[in-house]
Amino acid sequence: MPSISILASSVCLTPAQTHTGDPVQDLHAKVDALCDRLRDKPVGAFLQALAALAATDSAAVELRQRYVDDLLAPFQSIARSNGLVRTLSDDAVTAVVSPLLVDALLLGRRPNRSRAHRAVDLHFAGVEVS
Repeated sequence: MPSISILASSVCLTPAQTHTGDPVQDLHAKVDALCDRLRDKPVGAFLQALAALAATDSAAVELRQRYVDDLLAPFQSIARSNGLVRTLSDDAVTAVVSPLLVDALLLGRRPNRSRAHRAVDLHFAGVEVS
C-alpha cells in the first residue's frame, strides 16, 4: 500500500485561476472545470482511495481534507474576493460543489453539470458584491 507521503506528493493542485471580474460567470467556469476534472482526471478515483485509506490510516484523513479543500478553493476564492460574507460564501459554495462530489464519488455517476450551474444561479445571481 502506498505511503501517505507518496499520496500527498501526487495530489493535483488546482489549475491556475483566472477571473473575468463577473463572479457568476467565473463560478460557472469553475463548475465546468470541476466537472471536467471529475470526469477526465483521476480526481474521483483518487479521492475514493483516500477515503478508503482514511478508514484505516489516520494520516490519510488530513490528506483527504486537503484534497477536498483544493477542489473547493477556486469557488471560495471567487466568492470571497468579491466581498461575500464568509458564511454566505461557504454555504453557497457547498451547495454548488457537494452534489458534484456526491455524484462522482459516492454514486459513481457523471457530475450533474446543469444542476451545478442552476445552483450557481440560485445562490450567487443577484448577490450584492463589493
